[in-house]
Amino acid sequence: MFNSLSDRLTATFKNLRGKGRLTEADVDATVREIRRALLDADVAVPVVREFTGRVRERALGAEVSAALNPSQQIVKIVNEELKEILGGETRRIRLAKNGPTIIMLAGLQGAGKTTLAGKLSKWLKSQGHSPILVACDLQRPNAVTQLQVVGQRANVPVFAPHPGATSTELEHPAGDPVAVARAGVEEARQKLHDVVIVDTAGRLGVDADMMEQARQIRRAIVPNEVLFVIDSMIGQDAVNTALAFDEGVNFTGIVLSKLDGDARGGAALSVSSVTGKPVMFASTGEGLDDFELFHPDRMASRILDMGDVLTLIEQAEKSWDKDEAARMAKKFADQEDFTLDDFLAQMQQIRNMGSMKKMLMMMPGAQNIRQQLEQFDEREIDRVEAIVRSMTPHERVAPKIINGSRRARIARGSGVHVSEVNGLLERFAQAQKMMKKMAQGGMPGMPGMPGLPGAGGGTRKNAKNAPKKKARSGNPAKAAQERKDAEARRANASKALPTGASFGQQAGDFDPSQMNLPKGFDKFLGK
Repeated sequence: MFNSLSDRLTATFKNLRGKGRLTEADVDATVREIRRALLDADVAVPVVREFTGRVRERALGAEVSAALNPSQQIVKIVNEELKEILGGETRRIRLAKNGPTIIMLAGLQGAGKTTLAGKLSKWLKSQGHSPILVACDLQRPNAVTQLQVVGQRANVPVFAPHPGATSTELEHPAGDPVAVARAGVEEARQKLHDVVIVDTAGRLGVDADMMEQARQIRRAIVPNEVLFVIDSMIGQDAVNTALAFDEGVNFTGIVLSKLDGDARGGAALSVSSVTGKPVMFASTGEGLDDFELFHPDRMASRILDMGDVLTLIEQAEKSWDKDEAARMAKKFADQEDFTLDDFLAQMQQIRNMGSMKKMLMMMPGAQNIRQQLEQFDEREIDRVEAIVRSMTPHERVAPKIINGSRRARIARGSGVHVSEVNGLLERFAQAQKMMKKMAQGGMPGMPGMPGLPGAGGGTRKNAKNAPKKKARSGNPAKAAQERKDAEARRANASKALPTGASFGQQAGDFDPSQMNLPKGFDKFLGK
């Protein structure tokens, strides 16, 4: 969504690198480029004017002039100001102290309210809540049916006493959305649901009838949260729409839908600043799991190409199997071979985290390789999995036995060419060697990479200087003679040792009675 904005800002900051001191002309040129980048991203003009004014004022202040690296200080200022216009701090749902928490969704038709109701309900269910969906959109054709399908996919119950409009000819259905909303809250109390999500009707544009209906629903159910769902691709009209809904229903939070689109994304940077209401959630895809809590600081870091490692860690903690991770850690510490079964298990763990593209785009500096990431085919993981699953259990444990005929059979079984099987086996062999070196004593050429605890990493430091052990002869008679000579050398060495103790006292002069030993302890000293 923010690719073009991120590219423009990154290019602007590159021009500041290497300058030990920034003049007023440098600051003005930088602010001018930032203004152009924001306007090009469809950010509202009042927001751009206020944002660049604050950045220029701070950039000309003492915090930049006294800094050791002024360019990094400018980036820090822009990052902080971006965080402010995105809402400042992370805002979470305010839960009701008594009774169910009521959440009302409002927005234009086509913004994605119904799908987002399912995403929000599934997210709340994963947080330990028991949500219920209430179908109050009785005007859009088949809106109730769509909500029922979404609720079934999210495994969340749907309260829908009225079928709503089933064709475009039925403009004024007989159902009363206000009565349905009130009955839905009562249903939640009786069935002991702690969260109620009310899906309301939308329109193609802002009109008085829609606002009046939304106001009546709000007065009837008294929601704890009113979430305004806005399409992130709407452009400059986002500000006018948000102001109209804020005046009509007085929403408490904003949800950005379609944040994975390729539009310029100015709505996300404008709505929160203009209305003063925080962005609470973001929809980042079509799946029900493509939904996340909105963190202004992390989004600002993404825009400035500084990555979002915290979100990546949270996704890993949520989807990673701890037992499997512990098993792999033990196997790695014991220096056991890394097999294709282990490779398949690790690949499944990564797939549980979601899209590889999205994960890699959260890494710092990902904008530099965005073109390569966009060309990455997610189906490549499926092909690799098919190749490994076409192998026998013994072949996965000992891939060295896979000869030409076996490779041809694996290729036929997985529907790929033999060259792809060869490439996978070569890459796996390299990965296996690398992991074995890491477990034994660190990677060569990487002095800061020690071995794993318990894996003998520190004992190979002076392996080159250690005396080499003489190989044993393969002749039985000669080997027996070598053992006899070795025993004779050990016997002679023991006879040559001095009889004195370590502290200079002769063994014969030792008297246990002179020491304060426990009674009966002298029998252990051979006296």
